[in-house]
Amino acid sequence: MTLDTQTAAWLQAVADTGLPPLDEMPVADARATYRAVVAQCGLPAEEVISVTDTVAAGPDGDIPVRIYTPKGSGAFPVLVYFHGGGWVIGDPDVVDGPCTLFANRAHAVVVSVDYRKAPEAPFPAAVDDAVAATRWVAEHAAELNIDPDRIAVGGDSAGGNLAAVTALTLRDEGGPKLVGQVLLYPATDFRRDTDSARDNGEGYFLTTALLDWFSEHYRADPDDWRASPIRAADHAGLPPALVVTAEYDPLRDEGEAYAAKLRDAGVPTQVKRYDGQIHAFAANLAGAVDFGRAALEDVGEHLRTAFRLGWTPRLWE
Repeated sequence: MTLDTQTAAWLQAVADTGLPPLDEMPVADARATYRAVVAQCGLPAEEVISVTDTVAAGPDGDIPVRIYTPKGSGAFPVLVYFHGGGWVIGDPDVVDGPCTLFANRAHAVVVSVDYRKAPEAPFPAAVDDAVAATRWVAEHAAELNIDPDRIAVGGDSAGGNLAAVTALTLRDEGGPKLVGQVLLYPATDFRRDTDSARDNGEGYFLTTALLDWFSEHYRADPDDWRASPIRAADHAGLPPALVVTAEYDPLRDEGEAYAAKLRDAGVPTQVKRYDGQIHAFAANLAGAVDFGRAALEDVGEHLRTAFRLGWTPRLWE
């Protein structure tokens, strides 16, 4: 499929600004630019019954979290969500719209985690915070009005990586047991030796140069499964997964390869590729790209059905 017309128009508009790419900016400027882009092009936040900023206990200090509670009565299922941004940029503000949509469509509490970022806190600080925040959610189930037996993790891009790694870690280190994982165009293999990385590394916003910039700041070992979850020794026993990919994304193939790994290990896994789309089209560009909004609605419906039916295998038949 050719590039979606709205997506192509957005890419041209970015080029017309004359701004340097993010990887040529100081980190502080890249963070501010990313926030500004999402404020203009991201999905507007929906109304929920409450939005609360608080902190979770982390391994090296408090971890800011933002809690979205939908209308209705609990105990609610919960989605612990990790934003994208290459482990360097981004924060809960850039996924404010998607998190409110997920809360409303899934009738679930969403806890958005502001994990530590590189270069100030390189690998594995983000992983440690993601795992700690998820455990904190389970430990504070009564306070959050959630069902501790219905906890799922999710995230986009680097956040999808953190969700996958959190699921692996909790499986191996005593829980809490997760019921599902939702991975939006996740980073799963730091080696990036794929056709999509070679074919889509220029001209589609997430470039090879930007991926290298993220990696240089994050400073992870490509062979460490906490950076490359596809390289974990065993993927059996993980929670059911939804993996979303985009046709013109350099991370497309590694996301789909991770889904194949899960399926081969017996994990119920659904893969949904959005043709004509680029990286970040859903979580960050859904206010400018109709397919981004449609993808978020699809994820919200998936979460609603999965939480209601208990993430049973028949969802993936």
